Order: sequence, then structure tokens, then C-alpha cells
Amino acid sequence: MMKDVQSVTREQVEDLMFLEAELLDEWRLREWLALFTDDGAYYVPTTDCAPDASPDSALFYVADDRFRLEQRVERLLKRTAHAEFPRSKTRHLVSNVRIRSRGEQELQVGAAVITNRTKMGLTETYIGSYRYRIVAGENGLRIKEKRCLLDMDGLKPNGRISIIL
Repeated sequence: MMKDVQSVTREQVEDLMFLEAELLDEWRLREWLALFTDDGAYYVPTTDCAPDASPDSALFYVADDRFRLEQRVERLLKRTAHAEFPRSKTRHLVSNVRIRSRGEQELQVGAAVITNRTKMGLTETYIGSYRYRIVAGENGLRIKEKRCLLDMDGLKPNGRISIIL
């Protein structure tokens, strides 16, 4: 039972991030969704956005509030999700985790990430960083916001992201 973000260690944050990577790689998307708060958000800004840009004023590849996150998970788990059926094989590698700041209610956390996606003989690599807003509650650490900042000039020619980064 954890309620105070002041006592959260980097190791506890890493455990959350490593669990998240495992759940995504194993396509346990409903369990992944449970890591988010009820008002959680998942953002992937375009590669030319400022890191702190708002989806209200800038173009994003993904700008999901909790409702849209739930819809994305349900859609990806269906056989009719043609972009992900059969499912891609992914490997999320998370490193350089650090607590960037501590507020009264939440942590600002950063990490480096490489996500490999393999499907139909083609492997794509997404490189970048994560920025999280993490809160502590009755059930441990939860993600209030996840922002994936891509360190790429752009996406491959298909120009889309069909997996969760």
C-alpha cells in the first residue's frame, strides 16, 4: 500500500516500467490498461513537436484519453484489427530511468526506450524517450500520463503506428 510519492524509489518506478514493457510485449493489453489511472492519457506527438506540446494545439500520432485508450485496447485485441492480426512481435527495451521531479501528488519520470516491432519478415525500430506522470495510490504506482517522444526524422513510409509504444 503506497500513498506518498516522496517515498517512491527509482527501483519501484523501474519495476512499474519493466512490468509495462512485459505486458505490452505479451499483448496483455487489458492488464497494461489497468496500470493507468481512471483519467490516464497516452500521447505520441509527431516527431517535429516540442516535448511538452499539447494535443489541443499540435499534431499528434496518438492522443488518447482514458476512453480512447480503452477503445484502442479492445480494437487491438480483435481479429478484425487488420494492422495487428496476426499480432506483431514486439520488444520494449527501457533504460536510463530517472525521477526527474517530485511534486506533492505525482512524479515526473523519464527513460530512454527502443521498441522493436517484427511482422511478416519486416522489423521496424522506434527509438526515443518516455515521459511519465506517475501517482501513488492504494494499489501502488499508476500511470497518469505516458508520453512517447520519438527520436526519428519521421515514420516509415506507411506513416502509422499500429502498436502501443
